[in-house]
Amino acid sequence: MEKRGIKIAAQNRKAHHDYFVEDRYESGIQLAGTEVKSIRAGTLNLKDAYCTVKDGELWVHGMHISPYEKGNIFNKDPVRPRRLLMHRREIRKLHALVKQDGYTLVPLSVYFKDARVKLEVGLCKGKKNYDKRDSAARRDASREIDRAMKERNR
Repeated sequence: MEKRGIKIAAQNRKAHHDYFVEDRYESGIQLAGTEVKSIRAGTLNLKDAYCTVKDGELWVHGMHISPYEKGNIFNKDPVRPRRLLMHRREIRKLHALVKQDGYTLVPLSVYFKDARVKLEVGLCKGKKNYDKRDSAARRDASREIDRAMKERNR
């Protein structure tokens, strides 16, 4: 029996602050060899990344993979658009949702599944400022409750 090893390389924490994540999808990503080595070294930033559908293909823009320090002429542009690998019907479904309902596609995390690099894409709806304040208030309230319970159990 083969064990699926999942090792998270990077997460987009800002996405959970700025968006309501409605659904999650796993996709492969087309990379060069030096980019994979750079991701293994942990030099990846998803902060301002977003996904678009163009000509029936899914692309990720703004994902910064630093050049591999031991690479030479094979290093690629750090912020070049990279193609995501998904089934055509999934891409069509996502494209229809993005066009109609005001959703956006945001990369949530990059991880290794066995030896392959995978990207988790979230179907997200934007948060308004009052939503952000509300979620911050909820988080603070739950933190206070946890502190009180911990104090009480001593």
